[in-house]
Amino acid sequence: MVDFEVVDLPETDHVAVGEQAPDFERPLVNDEFWEDVALSDLTAEGPVLLVFHPMDGAFPATYVWSEIRDREWTSAFDAQIVGCSISSPYEHKDLIADSGIDASLFSDPAADVAETYGVENDLDGMAGITEHRPAVYLLDEERVVQYAWVAEQWPDFPPYDEVEDALGGL
Repeated sequence: MVDFEVVDLPETDHVAVGEQAPDFERPLVNDEFWEDVALSDLTAEGPVLLVFHPMDGAFPATYVWSEIRDREWTSAFDAQIVGCSISSPYEHKDLIADSGIDASLFSDPAADVAETYGVENDLDGMAGITEHRPAVYLLDEERVVQYAWVAEQWPDFPPYDEVEDALGGL
C-alpha cells in the first residue's frame, strides 16, 4: 500500500531536446570538498548527465541516487554524472557519504537553476518553499540537450533504461 499521495504536477515550459541548456555557477559538492563551478566548465570536459532531484533526505532523492549508484553509471558511461537540488553543501556531503554515490551535486538553495530550466516545484502547504522537480538532461560539450526527461507527477522517477540508452548512444 502506498502511504503517500501521487500528485499531478502543473505543466511546465522546461528546457527541451535540441536547445542549449542554460549555464550556471553554483557550489559543486563531492565526497571531499565543494567549490563554485560552472556547468560549462564540466561540459567543456565532455558530456554531462544533469540530474535534478528533490531535497536530500526525501525518499525520492535517496531512491534516485541509489539506483544510479547500483547501475554504475559513473563508471559505465562516457559522461560525468552530476546532480542538482535545493540542499546545502553540508546536506549534499551527507547524502554522498550515506548513499555511497560517486557523483558530484550542485547546491541550488534558492532554486534559481530549477526556475531557469523550468523544473521548479512549489511544495504544497509550504509557503515560499520551492524545490527541484525530478528531471534528467544529457548535455553534449556545447550544452545542447541530447536527452530530456521531466517528471509529470510527484513522486516520479526517471525511466532508467531509457536514460541508459541515451548514455550508451554517446
